[in-house]
Amino acid sequence: MTLKYLIQKEFTQIRRNAFLPRLIVVFPIMVMCVMPWVMNMEVKNVVVAVVDNDRSVQSQRLVHDIEANHYFVFHGQRGTYAEALKDIEHGDADVVAVIPRHYSKDLATGHQPQVLIAANAVNGTKGAIGSAYLSQIVTANANPDASAIQSKVSTLFLYNKRLNFKLFMIPALLAIVMMLMTGFLPALNIVGEKETGTIEQINVTPVSKWAFILAKLVPYWVIALFVITVCLLLAWAVYGITPVGPIWLIFVLAILLALFFSSFGLLISNYSDTMQQAIFVMWFFVVIMLLLSGLFTPTRSMPWWSYLTTYVNPMSYFVEAVRTVFIRGGSLASIWRQLLALGGIALLMAVWAVQSYKKNS
Repeated sequence: MTLKYLIQKEFTQIRRNAFLPRLIVVFPIMVMCVMPWVMNMEVKNVVVAVVDNDRSVQSQRLVHDIEANHYFVFHGQRGTYAEALKDIEHGDADVVAVIPRHYSKDLATGHQPQVLIAANAVNGTKGAIGSAYLSQIVTANANPDASAIQSKVSTLFLYNKRLNFKLFMIPALLAIVMMLMTGFLPALNIVGEKETGTIEQINVTPVSKWAFILAKLVPYWVIALFVITVCLLLAWAVYGITPVGPIWLIFVLAILLALFFSSFGLLISNYSDTMQQAIFVMWFFVVIMLLLSGLFTPTRSMPWWSYLTTYVNPMSYFVEAVRTVFIRGGSLASIWRQLLALGGIALLMAVWAVQSYKKNS
């Protein structure tokens, strides 16, 4: 019965806060409705300037092929390479293609013309992929046989046949929303009661540490279930995207991640004296776990020493498991290792959160 009243107290505090209930409802809606459109890592709208030194029918056909490609924004033709390079220096162009003189003559005599492609590599990804796109067009224009061979190659895209980037990002957004809602709010919980002085009233009661911390955790598990439900409904209603695998597995993963972050937030709150301190410490760890989780970039691309951190990073287990279920349609047999690892880390953090709470006798 004591636990029941403590949980009621937590929900009452959340309900009486004028800001938190609105945040819990509005935040996942804003993230799911806005972020899939802006957090898009597909390389498009690469601005291309062309220098045609040949001025032949074949070179102009290459220019028109570049202009017609939907990945490019054609910035026009420039008279010299120096003029085109100024466009890159001023940020008006991303890639420059320089067609050499005797381009058509080389094609007619069977020689391979050397087309210069200069890319702005400040953004390495955009520069590399934009150059690769342009190289494919140049190769296909200069060597029709290569284009014919390419047309005979059959590529089968598994799990995401339409290469829809939103399908890749929505599970990542689930992780971000869960991390922020069930991590930062508990981090401000106990330290907030320290600042207001109400924690002293709890400390002189016979309430055990386990009951007190468990009552702090339960509301955030409920919030996690609500947030995941809202996100899944919005993914279906706005984008027409639904999980391929069992939905109940996504909720299990959400509960385990919520257990970790709510425990981690309370742990930071136990060791913090002010809200400002709790926010900065929480942000420090959240950024590290986010960037090293494989949320945006493949973990296999990281150096070996940083890849080892994925073994103790609960976010990496959640992201891998939720994408397996959501996109690939994986079952419990596909993600049992991630479930065990995530559950073990979450349980360890919950025990630490309880033991770190110092209750006056």
